[in-house]
Amino acid sequence: MDRVPSSKRVGYAVAGLGFIAETSVLPAFRHSKKCKLVALVSHDPKRARQLGAKFGVHVNACYGYENYAQCLNHPGVDAVFVASMNAVHAEQTIRAAAAGKHVLCEKPLGTSVEECRRMVEACRKNRVYLMTAYRKYFEPGSVALKKLITRGKLGRLRHMFSTYTEIVDPAKVAWQLNRRLAGGGSLMDIGIYCVNTMRWLAGNSPIEATAHIWTDDRKRFGEVEDSIAFRLTHPEGLVCQGTSSYSAQAASFVQVHGDKGWAALNPAFAFEEERRLFGKIQGKWFEQKFKVMDEFVLELDHFADCIRRHRDPKSDGMEGLLDVATIQAIYQSARENRTVPIAAHTG
Repeated sequence: MDRVPSSKRVGYAVAGLGFIAETSVLPAFRHSKKCKLVALVSHDPKRARQLGAKFGVHVNACYGYENYAQCLNHPGVDAVFVASMNAVHAEQTIRAAAAGKHVLCEKPLGTSVEECRRMVEACRKNRVYLMTAYRKYFEPGSVALKKLITRGKLGRLRHMFSTYTEIVDPAKVAWQLNRRLAGGGSLMDIGIYCVNTMRWLAGNSPIEATAHIWTDDRKRFGEVEDSIAFRLTHPEGLVCQGTSSYSAQAASFVQVHGDKGWAALNPAFAFEEERRLFGKIQGKWFEQKFKVMDEFVLELDHFADCIRRHRDPKSDGMEGLLDVATIQAIYQSARENRTVPIAAHTG
């Protein structure tokens, strides 16, 4: 693995130029002192050129997917941020790894555990780093909640609750309602934040899952789930419960209960609003507020540091794989109406 000098800004190519890329990922490079935007890749070369002009990428470094190989040969590209549709995460990651490029991949890492495993193995084989793009590992409100738990302020954890909901307009993001392209519905898209964050806060992985799916619009949600509720059992008796939905106004929270106190983060996952961390520990109320900030630059810079310092990222490929394994068990439970061991999906 070639180490990028610590004085050099890490050059990124961004593959996939949808809404999140345009509004959040690309602007984050303007706030970074450790990264620079070098290249863009899109299914629409014209869009790549338009966004290139907007964000300072040379027209010769704006590619269509058919020219992805040329992008990977660009000497200024050290890493690829894969922000494309879920169904092509694996292909784009594996090709980047084969070209010796590090990969920061949006969640879900892949649409199946098998895909995730191939991505992890390709990056290991080619001695490049793979990071799953979870902002929560770096966002100050979430980090403060994690510290409360690890320092034992809440005592032994007993229950955890989380939800993420938003109304999805199929006219704007039709691919999210296509099972082949998305790999699933609200759980795979936004509920994965609940799955990952509760697992991260717990400090271990769940061992079994129980779930139920429902909708009142079967025509709209003919291929993927609309709303889902799930229960995850962790070692030592911790129970985590989550919900996600494509048919409720945007909201998110995570709430943790221990035998010494409880704490909640709300909103937990949306990044456009001030966050509040509050709760009660041994009878004393507390509350902290966290201003809106650029959370995407935090993950970009963390990965740049990992590349420059030769360190594994906090949310590596295995983190993404374990979340997808949990999601597959949740889906199986909902289909078969029974509790499903999660280990069956990681073997």
